[in-house]
Amino acid sequence: MAVSSLAAASSPILPTPEPVVAQPPYPFAALVGQPELKLALLLCTIDPAIGGVMVMGHRGTAKSTAVRALAALLPPQRTVEGCLYGCDPARPAPSCAYCSSLTATRRRARQRAVPVVDLPLGATEDRVVGSLDIERALVDGTQSFAPGLLARANRGFLYIDEVNLLEDHLVDLLLDVAASGVNIVEREGISVRHPARFVLVGSGNPEEGDLRPQLLDRFGLYAHILTLEDTAERVEIVRRRLAYEHDPVAFVARWEPEQHRLQRRLRTAQGRLSNVVLSEATLEAAASLTVKLAIDGHRGELTLCRAGLALAAWEGRAIALPSDIARVAPLALRHRLRKDPLETSGDDARVLQAVVQTIGVAA
Repeated sequence: MAVSSLAAASSPILPTPEPVVAQPPYPFAALVGQPELKLALLLCTIDPAIGGVMVMGHRGTAKSTAVRALAALLPPQRTVEGCLYGCDPARPAPSCAYCSSLTATRRRARQRAVPVVDLPLGATEDRVVGSLDIERALVDGTQSFAPGLLARANRGFLYIDEVNLLEDHLVDLLLDVAASGVNIVEREGISVRHPARFVLVGSGNPEEGDLRPQLLDRFGLYAHILTLEDTAERVEIVRRRLAYEHDPVAFVARWEPEQHRLQRRLRTAQGRLSNVVLSEATLEAAASLTVKLAIDGHRGELTLCRAGLALAAWEGRAIALPSDIARVAPLALRHRLRKDPLETSGDDARVLQAVVQTIGVAA
């Protein structure tokens, strides 16, 4: 007893650790410049069928900050409680075995933030798509599926920094799943299908190489980001960033009214999209532009039309016009051009020239 008392008396009294408070993400509305990056992300959020965004630019140009800021701008999602894939209680995915086993009255809803899942360069294929749950197999003797990163990203964003350094077979796999919205896994006697519908965002530095053209073509939009050269904008970037680091809560509160305005506009655009009409002239403009630029396949005009519809919805219009095609053309086509070593003009100049010749308006 004496020993126990002595030990208790000599034990140091440690202070109770304070709970760790997560730092709020940088507000999307506070981002300075980079209109092309912001527009590409907004359009793919309005219509995920556009096919994601490839963001190529110098280091330190707010690529990853913009992705996380956009996700934080979106309202919380309603998900089915207990569903590993975060299905919508009102419209559960047909490929979700868990939600398919529940009647509508048994689906209990909860809320979560829109997920942003980072895919590290060193990730294995099993970690990405899912694998056999080894622990459960050893303990219970039953085969069970352990979901991967694609399951976590369902109904959110999958972000890959330095995607041009990722193994090609993984990039191809990700693009296939992003296009179909379903992940199919066959491992050690297990065959699983589950929903994996997400906005794929890849970023990279052009100095470290580009993706193969066959893979680039699978991304819906390609945003080319440059370091800002305007002195006033660079000063404002530093001022806002230092203010955010000094007091993130106060900084976010200062931008809250503008964030709410953007949030309302984005939600309205998402609801309006299905009612936006694609005129015959707009369809012809998209097809003529891809023919003029000798774009292989038909993803080019499909992406042009989807992005044009999303742009019209974002701006509150009921009809997508040829001028909308002209505005999204650099985003949708610059990475689909055939590479000609004898071509002296850059990709953007070729697209803009073709826009003027076919549509008659500048992008």
